[in-house]
Amino acid sequence: MFDAHAFYKKRLSSHIKELGRYTRYIFNGHIAIVLFFFIAAVAYYYQAWLAQLPENFPTAIIIGIAFGLVVTYSPVRTLLQEPDLVFLLPAEMKMKPYFRNSIIYSFVTQLYVLFLVSAALGPLYTTSFPAREGKLYLLTILVLLIYKIANLLANWWMYKVRDSNHRRLELIVRTVMNILVFYFVVAGNMVAAGIVTVLFAALFLYNYALSKKQGAIVWDLLLEKDQNSMQAFYRVANMFSDVPHIKNRVKKRQWLVSLVTRNIPFEKRFSFDYLFRVTFVRSGDYVGMYTRLIIIGGLFIFLIPNVWVKLIFVVLFLYLSSFQMMALYQHHRTIMWLDIYPLEKMDRKRALVKIIYQLSIVQTILFALLFIFLQEYTGFLLALVAGIGFTYLFINGYVKKKLV
Repeated sequence: MFDAHAFYKKRLSSHIKELGRYTRYIFNGHIAIVLFFFIAAVAYYYQAWLAQLPENFPTAIIIGIAFGLVVTYSPVRTLLQEPDLVFLLPAEMKMKPYFRNSIIYSFVTQLYVLFLVSAALGPLYTTSFPAREGKLYLLTILVLLIYKIANLLANWWMYKVRDSNHRRLELIVRTVMNILVFYFVVAGNMVAAGIVTVLFAALFLYNYALSKKQGAIVWDLLLEKDQNSMQAFYRVANMFSDVPHIKNRVKKRQWLVSLVTRNIPFEKRFSFDYLFRVTFVRSGDYVGMYTRLIIIGGLFIFLIPNVWVKLIFVVLFLYLSSFQMMALYQHHRTIMWLDIYPLEKMDRKRALVKIIYQLSIVQTILFALLFIFLQEYTGFLLALVAGIGFTYLFINGYVKKKLV
């Protein structure tokens, strides 16, 4: 007799063990120190910024967008695996407890994001609306929880719709409604919030009716969504430890490949130079991660008033980028051709050191140019010195020793 509830408990236990195995590598000593500094610095300057908050600051828009996006992003983690497409199909009618548990697990695991965003925006709300009582913000959080549950269910029902264009359109409409309702609630316009809520309820009921009409579970879509979530976690974990079952995504990006490889000489000793540059551009999420760190670091440099703290963030984001680019060295570890080809190991190390050095210099220059934009010319020179100095010390004192 198939017990879907017991089966889910086993699958969840295995999933938690898998997460715990790699999470301890992600939150190692280095990252813990960086995160602690980030949180402390952001909290300090956030408090200082709130003390001089302008009266016409668009608080309702900011909170509306933040809350709307948080409730819209409500994926359901089904924990399905590829063999399930074959072995669980005969038991589809008995899988209701399994999927019910999946929805509950997804809601519980996403609660921490709701509470973090609510806690972060709470001081902004109370500063912008000092005349309002704290109970009103708690009421807003209650609405946030209700909308989170509704979006989670709506998202689950849309998983039964195979038409990707229909799912995309529904998601856009639902996102706009979520943002509007929280904007009106924070702005105090309850009539408009009520109207949008009625429209959202109509969409919610439509999704439910459509899912009943579709009937059957789209197993391959559920598997694809769950695997994408797990692979995203594996890509992050792969920056800190070897993840043998990661599936690397490859994108063409021909124009960018030609840009970064055009000056590499056509000689055997530069084979790894070519390989690492193509891997950086096309494989995994190296380009995206590198770009995001530059953007986030640039925002910190732009928003923080103290020059010396800006310089600390320059070094910290250089460290994060350089540390994570070290994963390029082991990216092709499962490909036997690298061991068969007559290539020198020193060329491989040299190529990695070279690309990390070049990426760090580009990042340093971009951060330094921000100081010129802010008309802090002394900070520009200090950023160049700090960035180049850190890059040299980090590569020679850490990177080269880790390459074995």
